[in-house]
Amino acid sequence: MSTLTGTRHLARLILRRDRFVLPLWVLLLAVLPATYAASFFELFPTEAQRAAYAAGTARNPSIVALLGPVYGDSIGALTAQRSGLMLVIIGLASLLTVVRHTRSEEEAGRRELLSGTVLGRHAGLTAALLVTYAADLLLGLITAAGLVSSGLPAGGSYAYGLATALTGIVFATIGGLAAQLTESAGGARGIGIAILGAAFGLRLVGDTATHDWPSWLSPLGWAARVRAYEGERWWVLALPLAATVLFAALAYPLSVRRDLGAGLLPPRLGPATAGRALSGSFGLAWRLHRGPILWWSVGFGLLGLILGGAAQAAGRSLEGNAQLEEIMARLGGASGLADAYLGATLSLAGLAAAGYGVQAALRMRSEETDGRAEPLLATETRRSTWLLSHVVFALLGPVVVLAVTGLATGLTYGLSVHDVPRELPRMVGAGLAQVPAAWVLAGLAVLLYGLLPRLASVAWAILAVCVLLGQLGAVLKLSQWLLDVSPFTHTPQVLRPQWSATPLWTLATVALALAAAGVATFHRRDIPTT
Repeated sequence: MSTLTGTRHLARLILRRDRFVLPLWVLLLAVLPATYAASFFELFPTEAQRAAYAAGTARNPSIVALLGPVYGDSIGALTAQRSGLMLVIIGLASLLTVVRHTRSEEEAGRRELLSGTVLGRHAGLTAALLVTYAADLLLGLITAAGLVSSGLPAGGSYAYGLATALTGIVFATIGGLAAQLTESAGGARGIGIAILGAAFGLRLVGDTATHDWPSWLSPLGWAARVRAYEGERWWVLALPLAATVLFAALAYPLSVRRDLGAGLLPPRLGPATAGRALSGSFGLAWRLHRGPILWWSVGFGLLGLILGGAAQAAGRSLEGNAQLEEIMARLGGASGLADAYLGATLSLAGLAAAGYGVQAALRMRSEETDGRAEPLLATETRRSTWLLSHVVFALLGPVVVLAVTGLATGLTYGLSVHDVPRELPRMVGAGLAQVPAAWVLAGLAVLLYGLLPRLASVAWAILAVCVLLGQLGAVLKLSQWLLDVSPFTHTPQVLRPQWSATPLWTLATVALALAAAGVATFHRRDIPTT
């Protein structure tokens, strides 16, 4: 029997299990660059406007740190730079997909059952990598085709599309390597995300420093160095190809040096006896959620520092462009252009924080399907107590994350305008104003878990729709009734002198009603529901 026996069947199983999630993130991410290109054509019709915008962007280290360098003032070059943050999302989606279908399968015990059939040792890892590689290549192809259809040169479009695909492929392979190192899916995800964060840090340092050699060490920096639309350097694409081969050459030998279900890194043993904090459901929930809350807060705090530092220069770069001012205002801005930028970026932070709320709410589903909820509920622990212990953190997490974001944003922006006492509370308030909308998505996730647990992951699709409407709605000038589908559309623009708190109370009430309905319906179904 070959070590790859059964790869084709496992690949088909992965495609079936991810038949909704995989096309969703591929299509959503693939269409964004084309929409950016279309908006740049509309917003900067003259060469002088493009040159002024590119020069202002290049001079601002915070914008360069967030998005990457800009190598020209053509529409293509501006689009490639504007899509820089998308590479981080592609890398994250790719590595999480591989971890989900390798280490998570082993942790749940499903891979051990399949191994009792005719299945090669490398079949699981190979199937996960091949499916993710195919998804990344499809994403790159759709991206390139969309850019060409927007009127950009074919050479630059396909160079950028291929660079995007190879970035995802590199991090997919890193996910496969991380899955060999630890015996838990959470540990593998942590290792992969840590490497992704280190890559972003190297790219950030290299792009903002005098010498850019750190960016050449980062897989996130290679796509920009291809210089799509500005004299493409095709040879740079050899770097992600070489990195993919290297990480795969490490992952495959490691996979045969460990037992099924085990990792190469020894698990860290906990204390012999549990502390008093673990004596109840809320203590256990805190133990499960404290790590994600901490790391989300650290990440959003760093993001807030960058956004606040870029606000003043971003506001100046928008001056004189009435169309862009109108779009930024519709995205959540205020009378001042810097406030318009901050309102828009904090709205995006709210969307991302909603992702934490959904993730925390769906932790209940993983606890149930992995068999940990049933023995716990067989004790004196009440269903409502167990469920509410997780719901509390699904609602509390976005508050903490957005408060940290607002605090960091207000600090750096206040320093840049020499008025920290005024700007710090304003930005904290603007960040917290996004909380009720994030709660609505968390409440939907709780309701889906309680009512239709098999469809609980649809909450991610709902979040993706909100992201799509938030990113493209104002640019494409969609109908207001369609924009109103997203709860974030109803969030008041609190950076304006006059605003109403009524929508915030309404959104919070809707969120709590959805969560309450989820708790009520949870009592009426069996556990586990697979």
